[in-house]
Amino acid sequence: MLFAAVPAVIWLLAHLAAEASSKGNVPAGRLPHGAAELCDKGNMTANTSSHVQPGSSITLSCQLKPQQHSKQCRIAIFFNSSERNSSYSSSVSTRFLVHTYGKHMFTCKILCEYGKKLICGIDIESGNPPDEPRNVSCIQQGTDGHPICTWDKGRLTYINTTYVIQLSNGTDVLYISEESLDTRFGSLALSKLNFDSTYTIVVAASNELGSAFSQPLVFTLIDIVKPHPPKFSVEFEHSSATNCTLSWHDEAQAQHCRLRYRPLTRRGWSMVENLNGEKYSLYALEPYTTYEFQLSCKIHPKRGLWSNWSRYQNRTPEAVPTGVLDVWYRQQDVGSQQQNISLFWKALSKSEARGRILQYTVTFKALDQQSPVAEAHLTTQTSYARVMPRVNYKITVTAENSRGRSPPASVVTDLGIWDLPPPQEVSAIATGNSSILISWKPPISSTASISGYVVEWADTQRNVRLEPRPAWVKLPASNLSTVIAAVSSVTAQRSLYITDLQPGEHYVLWMTASTAAGEGPWGNSELICLENAGEWMAVVLTCSIFIFSACICSMPPARKALHSLLTILIPQWQSKAIPDPANAMWAKEYTSVKAELRWRSSLFLPSTSTFEEPEPTQVEEAFVKPSTPVLQGKALLSSSGSQGHGERALESSRGHEEPRYEALPSTADGQVCEQQLPDLYRRMVVEAAMEHTQNVPEYIANPSTAPPYLPLGAGTAEDLPELECQPLSMFPTTCLLPMFPYEGNLTLDTVKINCSSFTT
Repeated sequence: MLFAAVPAVIWLLAHLAAEASSKGNVPAGRLPHGAAELCDKGNMTANTSSHVQPGSSITLSCQLKPQQHSKQCRIAIFFNSSERNSSYSSSVSTRFLVHTYGKHMFTCKILCEYGKKLICGIDIESGNPPDEPRNVSCIQQGTDGHPICTWDKGRLTYINTTYVIQLSNGTDVLYISEESLDTRFGSLALSKLNFDSTYTIVVAASNELGSAFSQPLVFTLIDIVKPHPPKFSVEFEHSSATNCTLSWHDEAQAQHCRLRYRPLTRRGWSMVENLNGEKYSLYALEPYTTYEFQLSCKIHPKRGLWSNWSRYQNRTPEAVPTGVLDVWYRQQDVGSQQQNISLFWKALSKSEARGRILQYTVTFKALDQQSPVAEAHLTTQTSYARVMPRVNYKITVTAENSRGRSPPASVVTDLGIWDLPPPQEVSAIATGNSSILISWKPPISSTASISGYVVEWADTQRNVRLEPRPAWVKLPASNLSTVIAAVSSVTAQRSLYITDLQPGEHYVLWMTASTAAGEGPWGNSELICLENAGEWMAVVLTCSIFIFSACICSMPPARKALHSLLTILIPQWQSKAIPDPANAMWAKEYTSVKAELRWRSSLFLPSTSTFEEPEPTQVEEAFVKPSTPVLQGKALLSSSGSQGHGERALESSRGHEEPRYEALPSTADGQVCEQQLPDLYRRMVVEAAMEHTQNVPEYIANPSTAPPYLPLGAGTAEDLPELECQPLSMFPTTCLLPMFPYEGNLTLDTVKINCSSFTT
């Protein structure tokens, strides 16, 4: 197959060479060894091609056309913006040494007193020829997918490089151009292939500086197909907790599989190779242990690619405990007929318990009775105490899980055991590594043979209010020393970092404590759910921005800079000062006459009434004295015929000048304006000073009995006395009517005084 592909490779070489030649700047016949740019005002040439390697020396030339040459101007060659060489003739040349990769831009310009003029330019690119493509491989995911071929491109070329795959099946040749833009690795997807053909692939790389070809890759589809990971399940046998059966289903052609499994507590794997079919049974597993099973398959037993491992985890069922409990006891007399027996035992190891221990059974059997009756007691702790008659007992303790009980561990209490002589020269020495060395010598004399020793110790610092719980170790008679760990020097771990928890999933956590005597009961359980990282990121980002802003604003230079920035950004009207009403001309004028304005709230008339409206009354033109020069011409009378309300205001002046009289404005012209003077009632000024005060009408002296309407024309200003009023504030009206003299009579249908906004 390799020799069959050689002619096709030669053709591909010629094809790429022709393609590279067609990319030159000028025809090969006119400039076979250099590059040139032909422009309207002149030409620019190089003694090399437009693509060179670093370290190359280039000679650049610029030639003006006759009509462009001027003796007063010079011609110059520029590299980027730096002038390289110039001349006052019609041509100029320069030599340039290429040091770096990439595009180098050269231009030719005419330099005159009045400025520069561009004549022509040329680009020279620096790069490398392509390396030989290496590590060519093709992989197809699944039997119904498409092959994807990849290769290593080698060093960077820094210039445009084309990669083409030649695919041949012995009769047909197919050329496919690369679509990936990765600068280090190439990738290309092929069309669907069949299992009956043998294929040859050659990767060709080409640029302006050269070409390179990979070694041919010959393969069949079986060699490159990578099956999908198989799906499988594990079922445990009910009769035996140590056996299980694996069942899997894969693609029809992937019938050769391999299996590996392990307990999660171990690193090494147990392997099973060459699995044929879709079932397999495992034996002698550890009970009550979580296992991880992994399965991988491929099409051909000796060729092709293995699929990725598919994973499955499950825990084996419980089994009957096999371990025997290590039991010890203490005996203490309670009176002459009773004794307190305290039992202690160590929890079984995980391999011995073969499940979760639910409870312990403690049985007492008296030895001095003819037909003893055993007493059984249940507990979930690893200790038990009971006051019993003062006799010898055989005590058994068993552990129980969901599948059964462990073999019984027994001890025999003996009231005469205290007659045995004790060991001699017992000593305890700290070894310096949180351990204590205990040593002793045998008893001097004994009537019975010694079968072993028990070394017992307790942590007196654990809880001073409770009797310390002992720990012990049983030793054969040949041992005269042992090493125990100091409990007081061991610090328990108080924190644990749990990994691989999924956000959004709910987890239940609880803890247990273990000592040398066994594992304690469960603590409280907590339900937790991790939040998504995006939410925490938003909270952290918001808090960070707030804290950063507070820190920045706490520094005076930063506040000043921020104020300057805001001054530029916000509209100008936002930064203008708000005028002070106290500086207004109206307020200054009001201050000068404030003392002359008085009011009394009790003189205002009610604003509502249900009386019938009176007949229309003719009102003759009346005149009022103008106020002080500042308030001259401000006496207004307004009426609103549409709403039936009216307001009356009179102004006076106490100046010594001759008063002037002006006609009140009429409503006949349609101008209506309602004054907003809720707290203002000005005293009325008569035409001449009155020597004494006349009686005040009842509807003024007593507002509660006043008529709802005050008819105009019923009297003149001389009929009304001067009224003393309290000082009041001046309020602007909603509009001011111009003062124009009117002649004739003013006829009003009705006039009402609106007191709804007055305060008493």
